[in-house]
Amino acid sequence: MSMESVAYNQMYRSANAPDTSRPFSKVTVRRILVFARPLRRLLVGFLILSVFSAALAVATPVLAGRVVDAIVRGSEYRTVLILAIIIAFVALLDAASGLTNRWLSSRIGENLIFSLRTKVFDHVQKMPIAFFTRTRTGALVSRLNNDVIGAQRAFSGTLSGVVSNLVTLLLTLVVMLGISWQITLLALVLLPIFVIPARNMGNRLARLQREAAGYNATMSTQMTERFSAPGATLIKLFGRPAHESEEFASRADRVRDIGIRTAMVQTVFVTALTLVSALALALVYGLGGFYALRGQLDAGSVVTLSLLLTRLYAPLTALASARVDVMSAIVSFERVFEILDVTPLIVDKPDARTIPDGPVAVEFDDVRFAYPSADKVSLASLEDVAVLDSRGGEEVLHGVSFRAEPGHMVALVGSSGAGKSTIAQLVSRLYDVDSGAVRLADNDVRDLTAESIRGAVGMVTQDGHLFHESLRSNLTLARPDASEEEVWDALRRARLADLVSALPDGLDTVVGERGYRFSGGERQRVTIARLLLSQPRVVVLDEATASLDSTSEVAVQEALAEALAGRTSIVIAHRLSTVRAADTILVIEAGAVAEQGTHSELLALGGRYAELYRTQFDEPVTVSG
Repeated sequence: MSMESVAYNQMYRSANAPDTSRPFSKVTVRRILVFARPLRRLLVGFLILSVFSAALAVATPVLAGRVVDAIVRGSEYRTVLILAIIIAFVALLDAASGLTNRWLSSRIGENLIFSLRTKVFDHVQKMPIAFFTRTRTGALVSRLNNDVIGAQRAFSGTLSGVVSNLVTLLLTLVVMLGISWQITLLALVLLPIFVIPARNMGNRLARLQREAAGYNATMSTQMTERFSAPGATLIKLFGRPAHESEEFASRADRVRDIGIRTAMVQTVFVTALTLVSALALALVYGLGGFYALRGQLDAGSVVTLSLLLTRLYAPLTALASARVDVMSAIVSFERVFEILDVTPLIVDKPDARTIPDGPVAVEFDDVRFAYPSADKVSLASLEDVAVLDSRGGEEVLHGVSFRAEPGHMVALVGSSGAGKSTIAQLVSRLYDVDSGAVRLADNDVRDLTAESIRGAVGMVTQDGHLFHESLRSNLTLARPDASEEEVWDALRRARLADLVSALPDGLDTVVGERGYRFSGGERQRVTIARLLLSQPRVVVLDEATASLDSTSEVAVQEALAEALAGRTSIVIAHRLSTVRAADTILVIEAGAVAEQGTHSELLALGGRYAELYRTQFDEPVTVSG
């Protein structure tokens, strides 16, 4: 590798390094060592081989100098041949060492990536819903991609680079000083010409690239939001396409200008260093030739010094930026550990038990609840804020108590924001109560395993979310072992069998992002079919028909009747016509149960329920019998 290339690489690393001004974290280093412990045998072999490769890199120039000396002295051809064979053997060893080193590097790096990614992914899945409602998805995905790969480079690149560069530097200095200490010291004098400009240029490039990254991130956000089905629809309906285009073009234009400036800065710098490299070689040849002509130095030694010059500057330049490399790796690890250090609010107890077989009753016993504050569930870096809001959440449920007997339907009605959806989320233990208890089959949900709760409680939300996968994979999400017959039975009961049969790819049809290839009613029936397939004993419906037209609502209501038959159900409804037949209707207002009874009882009461009924149906309230 040429000297200018080495300096360019160092400049590039400085330009692309994250903020490394923070103090060196010994705690993080200890955690990294613990994390790397399973790979210690591979790491030891990797480091030993790196040292061996460094020694081979110094051996070749020395042998080349011996060949020149043998030729100049008129030695026998046998001597030159032996040296050539040794050089060839060293080259073979170097190639074998390089391949083995690459294999070890790949094993270490990929194992580390696998371990980090799976740990972070599994940990994130344990986070409460509040974590996802606050977090920028792109920032979270970046941790599993960019930062994990940055952490991996600490072992596959930085660690071996520091060790091999240090060994190469020491061996090269020993050999060069042994040949000519005068030329070696003069060569070292030129080192600042490589290191200082590279670092300054790196800082300048870093500023340019950070600015470009900001514009690129903004463009990426604009594209992500505008190219999704809902975003594209919103722009076509209410947006200004010409303005959107101008805004995007303005940012892209700035990125283009920065790209041109960056290219020119890099080219000028590398061109200047090419000149410095030529001057350094000229110094070695000029001064070395002078000593050789005076008989103070062999011709082969001049060749050896010129070849070793790169071996001297390369590790010196790399080691000069070693702190940047090490701190970059540590920053990446810290960003990964930052995710792993967020404590899940909901975890199974060591002695958690499963829900008993049979029908399941749902009970709320004096439940009080406040959504957790940001500092308990999120990270400032994932929310793109300087400091998280540490204020405690305001209580949204105030002493809610009711019981849904096995096979009965309890309906929740009331104003928007009254706390109905919060109650639904507590049934599935998406959150834990602050006081009181939520019970399934007379067991506090905090004493039950999450798996058994998922198996017993099924939920259909208003948006009917689907993944951008096949219809089959969306249906079998809760029961991947479901048979073909069971899938089609669920589709028939959800009034979807005819529609799916008419699709060219049937169950293998990809539903599109968030299921947007289907209508709202069709998406909702797919989620109901998924619920039927999972066969829960408790069904929670959170305004499952609120956003549907009358025709779609009829089809969905028929499917829901299948889903609710014989099951304990909690139904949140805005349209009171859908809950008239409920065994119990709870009117939720301001986080408390304001009224409770059957449809007829609540109408007779003449309170909030009667008012909601009168508002929706625009008719006087009459009670028969």
